[in-house]
Amino acid sequence: MGRPLLRRPGGGDAGAGRTGRAAAGRRLHVHPLGGSEPAPGRGGRAGTGGRVSRPLRLLLVGFGNVGRRLAEILLDRPSYPGLAGFDATVVAIVTGRHGTVAHGAGVDLDEALRAVTAGRDFSTHPHRASLDAAAAVASLDYDVLVETSPLSVAGRGEPAASWIRAALARGRHVVTANKGPIAWCYRELAALAEAHGCRLRFEATVMDGAPVFSLARRCLRGNTVRRVAGVLNSTSNLVLELIGQGASTEAAVAEAQRLGVAETDPTLDLDGWDAAVKLACLATVLMGGDLPPEAVARTSVRAVSPDRVRAVEAAGRRLKMVAEAFWDGEKVVGRVLPCELTPDEPFAQVRGQGSALRLVTDILGALLIAEEGPDLSSTAYGLLADLLEIAGE
Repeated sequence: MGRPLLRRPGGGDAGAGRTGRAAAGRRLHVHPLGGSEPAPGRGGRAGTGGRVSRPLRLLLVGFGNVGRRLAEILLDRPSYPGLAGFDATVVAIVTGRHGTVAHGAGVDLDEALRAVTAGRDFSTHPHRASLDAAAAVASLDYDVLVETSPLSVAGRGEPAASWIRAALARGRHVVTANKGPIAWCYRELAALAEAHGCRLRFEATVMDGAPVFSLARRCLRGNTVRRVAGVLNSTSNLVLELIGQGASTEAAVAEAQRLGVAETDPTLDLDGWDAAVKLACLATVLMGGDLPPEAVARTSVRAVSPDRVRAVEAAGRRLKMVAEAFWDGEKVVGRVLPCELTPDEPFAQVRGQGSALRLVTDILGALLIAEEGPDLSSTAYGLLADLLEIAGE
């Protein structure tokens, strides 16, 4: 296959001047990607909107690997000079497996981490509470909902979207690492945030903590994003790499699981759903298009024969699963497909768990964002960066 990620069918690429989408007025949104932000709220700090306290009061819904890593960073704040001015307190943690803890003055984070790490629930935690996520979001006193529950493709972003909706309706800021609500409900949630003067932030949804949405919001003002393309799923990338080195598909998946890259059930990664949901987020937020994940054409890694992968490698090229979205007439088209790339192309150089994203704009031109070897700290930092912005740091 050629390089569909580099050219728009039937039209030019960056630098096309007043032709194509620029003439049609497809611009970055004024909110939240442009300069308009909600008015200051009770916290009194310019540009924060909504309610902000000191310390920032956090409600964590979800306490998996990423949520726990964020908690560890919050506990270790003195070890990070850049966090010297940041003050945050976790007032509640709601989980599906371990129960809930809540305390107005802040829960015992150390004990919560010890319990979950040991596989225990919160039944012996001094701050245990009988609240599910919906009740906690609706009733507790907090400034920011930090939502890290698992992606639900079958639920089209629910139930997380409902929790986010309820928090915004109360004038609470939201930070999420969950792609689903952004992919399926972004416009509704963004409008709700604006109406209630609060922030909806989601940096950790695509490329872990790499600055994608914040970069667009702050640094791409006045540009139209006409195309996005990227290597966005680390499991697929690693599996194809291992197959190219001689492994069978099954052995490559097993090795990715052993390394902690692939999930126990890797279906969403291998069949392109994870990349499709990320692509929907990018197309909706950055391009202003309507691209639900189910409308993205997907090719599964399992449909790519090992013989093809090795033949591509033997020919001096590399096979990568590339997710891309572009304007085709009046609609945005998205697809996740295997692309044969020459070694000098940026996406061909993405190795292992890395990822890369290319944004094509009408004025700036093409911009490449690359990430090497992301880990839990990378994703947790995406959450933290959003919290720092809300806190006004």
